[in-house]
Parts: sequence; C-alpha cells; structure tokens
Amino acid sequence: MIGHDVDRVDGRIKVTGAAPYAADTKIPGVTYGYLVTSTVGRGQITGMDTAAALASPGVLAVYTPFNPLKLFAYVQEQNDERLPPLQDKEIRFFGQAIGFVVAETWEQARDAAGLITTTYQQQPPITEFPGRTLQKFDEVEEVVGAQTLGDITFTASYTTPFQHHCAMEPHATVATWNNDHLTVYTVSQGALLVQRRLSETLGVDPVKIHVLSPHVGGGFGGKWGNWAQVPLACAASRALGRPVKAVLTREQVFAMAGHRPMTRQTISMTCTADGKLTSIVNDGVTSRGLGGNWSESVANWTLTTYASPNIRVTKTIMPLNLGAATVMRAPGEANGSFALESAMDELAEQLGIDPVEMRLRNYATLVPNTGKPWSSKHLDECYRRGAEEFGWSRRAKQVRATVDGDWLVGTGMATATYGASRGQASIKVRLYPNGTASVSGTAADLGTGQYTVFAILAADELGIPVARVRPELGDSTSPAAANAGGSNSTCTNGPAVQVAARSVQTELITLAVTNPRSPFHGKDPASIVYRDGSVSSGGLTMSFGTLLTTCDVGGVEAIGTSPRLVDPEHGYRSFGAHFCEVRVHRLTGEPRVTRWLSVCDAGTIVNTKAARSQIQGAVVMGIGQALLEATEVDASARFTNANLASYLVPVHADVPRIDVRFLDHPDPLVSGLGAKGIGELGIVGVAGAIANAVHHATGVRVRDLPITLDKLLG
Repeated sequence: MIGHDVDRVDGRIKVTGAAPYAADTKIPGVTYGYLVTSTVGRGQITGMDTAAALASPGVLAVYTPFNPLKLFAYVQEQNDERLPPLQDKEIRFFGQAIGFVVAETWEQARDAAGLITTTYQQQPPITEFPGRTLQKFDEVEEVVGAQTLGDITFTASYTTPFQHHCAMEPHATVATWNNDHLTVYTVSQGALLVQRRLSETLGVDPVKIHVLSPHVGGGFGGKWGNWAQVPLACAASRALGRPVKAVLTREQVFAMAGHRPMTRQTISMTCTADGKLTSIVNDGVTSRGLGGNWSESVANWTLTTYASPNIRVTKTIMPLNLGAATVMRAPGEANGSFALESAMDELAEQLGIDPVEMRLRNYATLVPNTGKPWSSKHLDECYRRGAEEFGWSRRAKQVRATVDGDWLVGTGMATATYGASRGQASIKVRLYPNGTASVSGTAADLGTGQYTVFAILAADELGIPVARVRPELGDSTSPAAANAGGSNSTCTNGPAVQVAARSVQTELITLAVTNPRSPFHGKDPASIVYRDGSVSSGGLTMSFGTLLTTCDVGGVEAIGTSPRLVDPEHGYRSFGAHFCEVRVHRLTGEPRVTRWLSVCDAGTIVNTKAARSQIQGAVVMGIGQALLEATEVDASARFTNANLASYLVPVHADVPRIDVRFLDHPDPLVSGLGAKGIGELGIVGVAGAIANAVHHATGVRVRDLPITLDKLLG
C-alpha cells in the first residue's frame, strides 16, 4: 500500500467522538486546577491576598510564589518556559502563571481564582524591537568565492508579526499518583518530552512516570514544550493525594503556551546583468520572549536556497516581555522564505526576467553554504512541471495587466525547501493468534496521519491488510520513537517500523522450529519462508495466526531500531514549488487566493492521501500567515486578540481548491524507505508566493505581513 491513497485508520473514532483526548480523561475523585495569571507585563509581585479564595466553596488549596509547590529548576533547554512556575516573584510577561487554585469542580476553582488580589511593583514592559539587543552574532561564517560583485544591486526590509498556533484542542493535563508512581494524561508532540521534563522538575525517576498522549488535537509546534499546567497539575496531585485536571483557557494558551516570534529581515543582493547572483546578505532580527530561551534563526533559509559565491546571514535577538517564543510550523523557514522569495521577485522585475527563470538561473546544484552534493534534488522539475500545469506561460509580463470585472488578477510563485533527516527510533511489532498485528512506539499523531503510516508500513512488510494492523502511539512505556516535529516523524519512524516488522518474522520462524506443537518443529530455520502473513516449508503453508494458535502462545514480538543518519558528505532537504493566483478587489482592496498548485519533491510518499492533506493544510496555514494572522500586543504587553474570534485564521471561504502533485523520486541516502519530510515543507514559500501574486495584480509591493486591504488601497 506504500504510495497509494489510504484512509486514516483512526478516522472513524475521531469523527464519531470516540478518540480519547487528554481533557476527556475521567478518573474517580478528580479535582480541578485553575491557573491564576499576572495582569502586568513586567515587575515584581509584592503581595497576594488568598484568604477569600481559600474560604470559597470547594477549594482544596491555593498555591502562589508565597506558598509554592516544590518544583526543581529545568536542567535541559526545551522549547517552553525556561523556569518552572511559581518559584519566584518576578513577572516576565503578561499572563504568566502566578497561582494555582485546586477545587472540587472547575467552576469553583475558576471563581476562587477571581477572588485573589495581587499587588505588584511594576516596570514598563518591552514589547517592540527598539528595546535593547540581547545578542548579535553571525550564524555562519561568510561563504566566500569570487569577490567580484555584480553591477545590479537590490536592498529591502521585510517584517512578520507575532503569530499563534491556534490548535483546536487546548492544552490539558490530568495527573494521578499511585504511591511514588505518576500517571499523566496530557497533550504532547512526544510522550518522552513530557517524561523527561517532569523527571527534572519533580525530582522523580523517569521510569516512575507514565505519560499517555494517544490523540492530540493539533499542535504545529505549540505542544512540543511542557507549559505551566503540566508541572502544576502533577505537583498539586502529589501534594493533595488526589488526581488533578488542569485545562488552559484559550486566552491562557495565547499568553503562556508559545508563539511565533516577530521578525525583521534586511536583504541585500547583487547580481550580473543576466540575473546570476553574486552576493546575498540577510540580516535577521527576531524576538525572544523572556518567558523562554528559544529564538528563531530567521535568516538561515538564505544559506541553502540559491547559488551565490558570497552569502552572509546574521541574527540579532531582541528580548521582549512576552511568554516564550517557540517553534511554529517551519520555524525560521516560513518567515525566512517570505523575505527571500519576495526579494527574488523584486530583483527579477528590476532585471526584466521571469520569476521562474530567475530561480532556474540561480539553481543550487550543490548546497550553497557548504559546497556538498545533495542527497537528491529535483527542484528544477518542480519548477518546470508546476509552470506547465499552472499555465505560467500565459502570465502577463506587466503588473496590473489582468482585470476581471472589479477584480485585479495576478499570479505568483515561490520556492519551498525544508530540511530532511533521520533520527534514531525504536518500534515494536507484535503478532497475535487472531491474525492481527500491533505496531507501537512513543510517537505522536497530531492529526498528521502517523497512525496510518505505522499501519501501512507494518502491513506492507508483513504482507497483511492494513485493517489487520493496530498502531499504538503516545505511550511512554513503548519503545522510544521520534517525536512529532521537524518534519521528522515518517522519515525516522518509518524505517524502524520496517526493521521491527522484519525482525518479528525472524522471531516467528524461530518459534516455528523450536515449539514442540509446531508442525515445523525441528526444521532448519533457513528452510522456512515467511510471505504474505504465512510461513511455508516443504509444501506446508500456515498463517501466522494459525501457527500461534497451534503453538498455544499469546504472540511473538520484536523491537527494531533504525539508527540516526550520520552523513557529513551530503545535504538533505525536501523541495517544492508553489504557484498561485490572487485576485484583489479594485475598490475595497480585498485580496483573495483563487487558484493554487504545489509540486513537491519529498522522496517516497507513504500515504498519498494523507500527504496531500498535509501539504494542503500547510498551504492553508500559509494563506493565514500571508493575509490574516497577526497577534497584537498593547502597551501592557498583553496579547489583545487572544481568542478565536479576534485572531483571524483562514476559513472555508478564504481557501481555493489546492492542487498538490508529488514527484516519484525516493531518496535512498535518507533510508531504504526513501521518505523525506513534508509536514512543514508546504508552508515554506506560501506567503512569498502570495505577496508576489498580489504585486503582480496591483503593482503594490507589501513587505510587511499580513497583507491586509488597507495596505493595498491608496
């Protein structure tokens, strides 16, 4: 079934509401925690009056920095808060967790939280780039080749705003203890991420922490980290001897569960008269929320995209009084590509060169910043096939040349690339007497289709229908598989599934020749053949289910491990090209994306149905980045539109039919499976393509996202 359209194996339980999410967890005697958050953006807490809250009906405990739960400092940096909550009185951002109320019901906890009075010694928060510079450094040394620069020069600056992940499922955690063993049901992009973090801050051996996160209602990077409700629920449950459930409100998710940072890039390029780049300089500035440690390498996309003998990128980090910035779909690359893809079109227009031709003239046959060969690259085929199928040759050469009634019509394109890799992963496959199999690992499925990938690959190796394979994800007691992030799930976990499925066949043959009940008992293992779910030898064929039943065993299993890819000789990336049509109303300035084609080179595609959906979803997210999404911050450092009514994301009316094509070029250097990542590839370049189409339609070049109608009028 590899390379075909396969329905999601978890689809039915999701659409019928049977899939268990963290907040659905029901435990007898559960109590409810509600987070109290700061109402200033910077300063010190000088006092908290909790008397009324403690006297409120149903309240069991109120924890504050004056009465904290014991949490140890985090040891390893992770893409979440740099300090556990309630351990000091410093306020770093508006909405920071400063208290935790536990009561018999959620309503009682919420109402009691509203009775707490907090006093502060305030300082003016820093919320904009003119604040002090924390650090500035070159991401890499200059890539130096020919020193003679071209006669044509171009310089421009591009900005992107704060954005939020806006997954449908809010962050939730349910914790319960059995003596010194903790079981925690939570939202996470990897069960081991939670286990490791809790081990640090609770001071508990990780083997005593059981994390369950079987279904996750979207993540986009925002559920990679462990936010404040996770350690607070676990520590409060231990202190009270009762299970505790904590679910963040939507506004709390915005404030404390991460965001895409604000960025500015200044790009300077030189080239020859025929469009060959001779230098690229990208000076990137990115914000870092003082609630965390992470920052985005926004300019780095410039290092690996186009051929140039001289490339330099820099990174300036600006600390702001906001919650932690964190990874958000294609971190660095979604923002970085907007600037470079816009600049490439602007330079092409300055030279009178077609945008596709401009990219082909600067096609990087080697990795630009290292000179290494690519493991595989067919981006030129993406350009040519996309241009042909989109009808690019019919594109008007002049801007504002195509009008359809009251709509100005333009087309644009952009490059998409994203890093590819393969980490280490272990997977267990088990065969059962009823003829079914299970495949398990600590991996996560955020709606990305990882359950189905596991089932397809195991079924393919075992030679049985996909329906007879039961994938099991999100359990920390399973073998250590790859977390869901970095477009790394399938390319890392997939080879491990294949190894485990082959290994379990060996275990089955061993059972066949050693079990006295087996009709193959005593035979040479080399004479036993496994094929299509059955073992055969000497004219006798028996399904594995029948063999296990005959041998009177409950099953056989094997754990397979696929090692990390270590190859310093090649560059690994997935590639693609986006083509789009945008219409802008000549009277209102309203922009609408009306046609879309993406052509992708991402190695082996395991499930074309899910992969197509992944690219389509990423393009939808990119449409939001380009036209709608921006989180606003006021003078108090509060996110003012921290809800799904005021933070605009694309809806059905904003999204055209999105046509997605995949090239069939497996990458054997990545793995025997040949799959490369696609989850984040699809958003890279989308905003640039739309900005280029808007310019082609209107003649207006917007360099500051989002492209709203006010920027297109006048």
